[in-house]
Amino acid sequence: MRTLIVDDEPLARSRLKRLLLAHPDYICVGEASNGEEALTQVKDLKPDLVLLDIEMPGGDGLSVAEQLNTLQIPPAIIFVTAHPEHALDAYRVSPADYLLKPVDPERLAAALSHLGTHTRAHLERNEELNPWISYQIGNSLRRIRFDKVQYFMAEDKVVKMVFDGGEAIVELSLKQIEQHYGLLVLRVHRNCVLNKSRMNGIKKDAYSSYFAEISGTSDKVEISRRMVSQLKRDYHLSEVSDR
Repeated sequence: MRTLIVDDEPLARSRLKRLLLAHPDYICVGEASNGEEALTQVKDLKPDLVLLDIEMPGGDGLSVAEQLNTLQIPPAIIFVTAHPEHALDAYRVSPADYLLKPVDPERLAAALSHLGTHTRAHLERNEELNPWISYQIGNSLRRIRFDKVQYFMAEDKVVKMVFDGGEAIVELSLKQIEQHYGLLVLRVHRNCVLNKSRMNGIKKDAYSSYFAEISGTSDKVEISRRMVSQLKRDYHLSEVSDR
């Protein structure tokens, strides 16, 4: 775990480096003595974890944490401070933990063991499996996580994205969606791409047409005949007659 230590006191940085030696999975890749240096080091070193002092020159730890949280993949943050009165403000920026100086080795060990979903590795994996997708409504640019998407439908030279609670036009073609979201999507018709995780089964109506059964919606999304056998074979999807 790549770790950046940020503190304006050299002795405090040295102590944290010594304590980290007891945790071989955590390697100090850099140090910073103020907020400005911290932001530069995060950009250059891309640490998984920042041990961050709060009261420092050149930008206090709280403002640094706020800026780090705007990154697409922010590092985990553990505040390390001599001032317990900052605790309430600190937790408003969602740190992984809050340690008081002088740092107790057992307390540090507990904080590191509880990092869990705060780590960069976990967030990167989450970003890969459940990325953001942007769309525009009027002059407002919005985004949602991909697991909220049901399907994409090409209609009248535009692509409509249907998601939990609404729909919107996206600035991507179906081909671009397939290229960008790869294994997360499934082409079921020349004019439709599904969120693969929402595909529950296949329905056949009285006219022998096939439709996708999509979780979260009763919309009838047609499946081309060419795709039906492939879906049954590759994804073990069952066919239900809708008569």
